[in-house]
Amino acid sequence: MNNQSSNESHVSPFDAICRLNEQGNEYWSARELSKLLGYTRFDKFLPVIAKAEEACRNSGQAISDHMSRVRQMIATGKGAKREAEDVFLSRYGAYLAVQNADPDKPTVALGQTYFTIQTRRQEIVDEMTELPENQQRLIRRSQMSVLNTQLAETAKKAGVVTPKDFGIFQDHGYKGLYDGESARAIKTRKNLPQSEDILDWMNSDELAANAFRASLARQKIEREHIQGKEHASRTHYHVGKKVRQTIEELGGTMPENLPTPEKSIQQLQRDEQRRIEHQRQPSLFHTLENGDNDHSKDQSR
Repeated sequence: MNNQSSNESHVSPFDAICRLNEQGNEYWSARELSKLLGYTRFDKFLPVIAKAEEACRNSGQAISDHMSRVRQMIATGKGAKREAEDVFLSRYGAYLAVQNADPDKPTVALGQTYFTIQTRRQEIVDEMTELPENQQRLIRRSQMSVLNTQLAETAKKAGVVTPKDFGIFQDHGYKGLYDGESARAIKTRKNLPQSEDILDWMNSDELAANAFRASLARQKIEREHIQGKEHASRTHYHVGKKVRQTIEELGGTMPENLPTPEKSIQQLQRDEQRRIEHQRQPSLFHTLENGDNDHSKDQSR
């Protein structure tokens, strides 16, 4: 009972009311958000929305990109419904709303912390997408190392103990995500020796899909207290399949159709190391200039 409460505490109530539109973009209903923040009447929250719109305008952002006023049917007493005003907020729009809410309400402080952290995380993601592909690969491959370690620890607690068991467990995740392809089959398709790690031969998008799979699998196994290596493997398969379904629904490229990079992660790391060392070396002109200065100092003595 205590373990279940501990796991559920990781799910933010602000995540719980987040929705996705048909394009897969997340948004929040201002009506739902206002209730969570402690506003008993939505009309009391409308001045907060007005301040958020002003803040959005002052930040140089288009209000229509982050706040959309809509009319929709809402439930009233005894199962009846009526049309009412609402405002759909992007993550940034919700962040501005919470920042302008009544700070004396206890949950407002929680909301400010949540949206500040999540907005910064999104900024980091946006900054990362501007990096060259090879740098994105290096970062995401490093993330995969961390996620796989966490997944392995969780799987071990669930009963996936031996290296053979873990190999089977990992294969189930790949088969779900790659429409039945095992790790061996993926290596064959990519024309890789079986000794290679396929994660080292994935582009940034393919690594991102696998990171999503690994993270969700760990969360599901922990949240549902899954026990038994067979049950854990089936769970990993279904998570991989769900990630694949999400990619398909959003019109993304299936992971097996993404191009295989020309260089492995190890090759990129060596290239990066050579680049750093080259930058550290003084230029020929700088060396000669310092040599002349040293020679002049000797003569002056």
